[in-house]
Amino acid sequence: MSSFHTPRTRQLELLSPARDADIGIEAINHGADAVYIGGPGFGARASAGNSVQDIERLTRHAHRFGAKIFVTLNTILRDDELDGARQMAWEVYHAGADAMIVQDMGLTLLDLPPLQLHASTQCDIRSVEKARFLAHAGFSQIVLARELDLAQIQAVAQALPDTVIEFFIHGALCVAYSGQCYVSHAQTGRSANRGDCSQACRLPWTVTDTQGRIVAHDKHVLSMKDNDQSANIGALVDAGVRSFKIEGRYKDMGYVKNITAHYRKLLDDALTQRPDLAQASSGQTRFDFEPDPQRNFNRGATDYFVNGRQDDIGAFDSPKHAGMPLGWVSHVGPDHIEVQLDEGVGPVNNGDSITWYDLQQELQGIQVNTAEALDAAQTRFKLVLKDAPKACKDLRRQTVLHRNRDMAWDRVLRKKSAERRIKVDLHLADSAEGFVLSATDADGHFAQASLTTEHVLAQDPARNTESLHTHLAKLGATVFEAGEISLQLSQPWFLPPSQLNALRRDAIQALEAEREACRERLPRLAATEPPVAYPEDTLSYLANVFNHKAHEFYVRHGVTVVGTAYESHEELGDASLMITKHCVRFSLSLCPKQAKGVTGVQGTVRAEPLTIQHGDDLLTLRFDCKPCEMHVVGRIKKNVLQQAKAEAKVSPVQFYRAGR
Repeated sequence: MSSFHTPRTRQLELLSPARDADIGIEAINHGADAVYIGGPGFGARASAGNSVQDIERLTRHAHRFGAKIFVTLNTILRDDELDGARQMAWEVYHAGADAMIVQDMGLTLLDLPPLQLHASTQCDIRSVEKARFLAHAGFSQIVLARELDLAQIQAVAQALPDTVIEFFIHGALCVAYSGQCYVSHAQTGRSANRGDCSQACRLPWTVTDTQGRIVAHDKHVLSMKDNDQSANIGALVDAGVRSFKIEGRYKDMGYVKNITAHYRKLLDDALTQRPDLAQASSGQTRFDFEPDPQRNFNRGATDYFVNGRQDDIGAFDSPKHAGMPLGWVSHVGPDHIEVQLDEGVGPVNNGDSITWYDLQQELQGIQVNTAEALDAAQTRFKLVLKDAPKACKDLRRQTVLHRNRDMAWDRVLRKKSAERRIKVDLHLADSAEGFVLSATDADGHFAQASLTTEHVLAQDPARNTESLHTHLAKLGATVFEAGEISLQLSQPWFLPPSQLNALRRDAIQALEAEREACRERLPRLAATEPPVAYPEDTLSYLANVFNHKAHEFYVRHGVTVVGTAYESHEELGDASLMITKHCVRFSLSLCPKQAKGVTGVQGTVRAEPLTIQHGDDLLTLRFDCKPCEMHVVGRIKKNVLQQAKAEAKVSPVQFYRAGR
C-alpha cells in the first residue's frame, strides 16, 4: 500500500467563504487562513461563479499572507460535463488555487492537475469507515457532516491523524444530511446536488397525523436555526478539528467581514491555550470594530448536534431574520410611531429596518424613513415608516420591536475595517561599499538589499539615529509592520531619506519574493494501491452516481451494484427525498422516547408517520428510531419527469448499459 502524505496537522485553519474575489480579499484581511470560492462552473452555488482571472487576483493576495484558496467543484456531473470540469480544474490550478473541494468521485479518475482534493460536505461523511476510505482514495482534507457530535468527530480524527478534519462552525444549516436531499429536484427539477436548491425546507408546512388531525399549521418545521459553534471552539479543537469552516451561501461583504473577525478572535484565544498548535497563515489582524455575529442575518443560533440532540434547533416560526432587540411601541400616530428603546440599545437611524411578530406569530418588517430622538438621552424615538402604521399588520401599542438592519453598523463595515500585518525585523549595517539592510519576518524568511554610496558622518548623531528608525519603520503600503529595528554602524553615518527609503523598498521587495519562492503548494495525494474496498458493496441512488466515471470509481473499489443518481429519474416511485437527523416528532414533543416515566407508554407507542403539506405538495415523514433519523418520502412530479425526459439526450443509465 502507498503511504499517506502528512499534511499540516499542527495548525488551525479558519476557512471563510467568498461569493466573489473582493469578498475573498476582505476575508483574508479579516483573518482567514483560507478561502473557498466557486470557479466558473460546477460549484454548489449555481449563480455564484467567478472568472479564472478573479480567482488569480484573489490567490495573489492570499498567498502574500501564506493563506490558501480552495475552489469548489462540488456538484455531481453528467458525462458531457466531465471534460469541462477537467479543463476548469487545470485553469484554476494555473491561476494559483491550492485545492479543490469535490463531491463527484468520477473526478478522481480524470486527468486532473496536481492539486489537493478535499471531500465536500456533500459527500455525507458520518462514519470513521467512510472517512478512512476517502483518505485512502486520495483526499487530504475531509468536511464532516454537520450532524456529528464531539465524540463522533473525535473518533474520526483519532482514526485519521494524517488527514485534516474540517467542520462547519457557523452559518445556515441544511436540514438534510448534505448530499441526501432530493426534494427540490422532485418538485421543481432543480437539483441541490447540482447547486440549484429551491429551499423547500424554508417553506411553511401543515403537519397532520395518521388520522388526519392537524398537529402544526403552517409552521416551518423543516427550517433550522443557524449554526453557531462560538461556545464550542475549544472543544472542537480538542476533538481534532483543524479546519473551521464558515458557511457563506450568497453572503455579502459585511457578513464575511464580521463573522470572519469573530472566529479569528476565538481561534486566536484557543491558540493561546494550545502551544502545540499554530495559525495556518501569517500575520496578525487588528479590527476597527467589535465583531458581533448577532448583527448579521440569522435565524437564531444553535450548536446543532455537537453536544447531543437539542430541543430548540428549529426556526419553526419564520426562516427570516428578526434582528436584535430594539424596544417597544409606546404610541401609534397617523403617520408615525413612537418607540421606547431597551436599555443599552443604540439610536435608531434613517434607513434602519424594524421587525415584529403579528398576532399569528408571523414576522413582519418595514423600513424606517426618518428617525428623530425625543429626549436628550436618545432612549425615545419618533419613527416615520415607509408605510403608514395602519398599513402595518398588527403594529400597535406595546408591540415588541427588533431591528434587522442597522445603518450605523452597515456604514462601519462598508469602509475599511481591518488591517493584517506580518511582523518583520530590520537590521541596518554598513559595508565597505555602503550599506546593507536585512529583513527577517515572523515566519523566518530572510532577505537583504544593498546600497552603494559613500559614507558621510551625521552632524547630529542622536537625531540621525531617530531618523533612521523612523524611515525604516515606514511599511504602510506593504503587508508588513516593523518589529525590532537594529543598527550596526561603525560610525554615526548619515543616510539621506530618499536613499534609505529606496533601500527599505528593495529589502521588502526581496523579502516578498523570498516568501513566494518558499511557498509550498501541496500536491494531490496518491490513492492507495491496490484500491481499498468501499465500506459497502451495494449503492442506491443515495450515492449520487451521475456519470460513467463515478460508476467506474465505485466498481474499482469493490462495489458490485451501483445505483444511479436520483437526478437520472430511475427512482420514480415513492423514495426518501430527504434523510435528516432532525426529527419533527421530537421537536413537537411527540417522540415516544420523550415519554419516559409514563406507565405503559415507553416502548409501546410507535413512531407512526406524519404528513406535511404546502399547497399541492404532499410529503410523508417516516421515522427510523434506531439511528434516530427522519425520512421525508415522496415522488418526482409528473411535469418535472416529462420535462426531464424531453430535455435528456442520453441518460447515465443508458450509457452504462450501452458500455457493458
